Amino acid sequence: MGPITEVYSKLGESLKSGKWTWTGEIEPEKTTNLEEVIHTAKLLAGHVVAANVTDNPQSFGCMNSLVPSYLIQKEAGLEAIWQVTCRDRNRLGLLSDILAAGNLGIKNILALTGDHTTSGDNPQSMPVFDLDSAQLVYMIKKIMAGHDLAGNEIENPPKFHIGVAGAPGAEPLEPEILKIERKIKVGGEFIQTQVVYDMEIAKRFLDAVKHLKVPTLIGICPLKSYKMAKWMDEFCPGIFVPPEILEDLKKIQDAPKEERRQKTDEWNLNFFEGWLKELKKTTSAAGCHIMAVGFEYIVADIVKLVK
Repeated sequence: MGPITEVYSKLGESLKSGKWTWTGEIEPEKTTNLEEVIHTAKLLAGHVVAANVTDNPQSFGCMNSLVPSYLIQKEAGLEAIWQVTCRDRNRLGLLSDILAAGNLGIKNILALTGDHTTSGDNPQSMPVFDLDSAQLVYMIKKIMAGHDLAGNEIENPPKFHIGVAGAPGAEPLEPEILKIERKIKVGGEFIQTQVVYDMEIAKRFLDAVKHLKVPTLIGICPLKSYKMAKWMDEFCPGIFVPPEILEDLKKIQDAPKEERRQKTDEWNLNFFEGWLKELKKTTSAAGCHIMAVGFEYIVADIVKLVK
């Protein structure tokens, strides 16, 4: 589909304008109490243009992401990027939720296939996968045009900006690019990527998707500890944490307990200052997607690093 033409949201406006764009991430918990989600949204508001609200991330069961997406907009004034996966709902369930999102004022969707249920906390669950993410993008575009996948008419269709995911660390990269091309061809308007720490991996990916002419937000994740960094490197497919980062964080782990938080914060700001400036100056990235779940207080300081 190419670049954004019509604008429906603050995110769409920022991406269309070519301004450096920040997005954040919020995870609902396994609870009916959304006080923490609203508090997190208030921490992010004013620093990011919009925040993703995850949909049973890594197949861990949480509150339906549509409710917190609505509430962070209503109570925190932070625009939502509603994540939707194909894992848990068939096209009928997805249609219902998408129409509900339109009524609730949601204007941004990230369309995902979703991790398999065996990776989550209810591994006995049967996955659905009636559609994949490209088919979901196609379905959303049809809904916006006034019809469902079966051709049934939709009255007062909603309008959304549709995002898709990318994995810069995929090996080999070529199949990943083919998947992204398929998603953009049927209506994807922007890309948000998995976490990247190696600048060369980010540059390789950005070069590979440049021909698609859609804004790409590179994913970053401040690291809270050596343990977190090592876990991500070993157990998150496609995420590579360079050895020098692991070495730095190992030294901090060995410091006295009362010094660790300050040293960790300082390390993150020192690392990302140079990294982000190089990304902005030398690549075609449209901005960054900051995944700082449980570490939101540092987002404001990271955003200040790039003017």
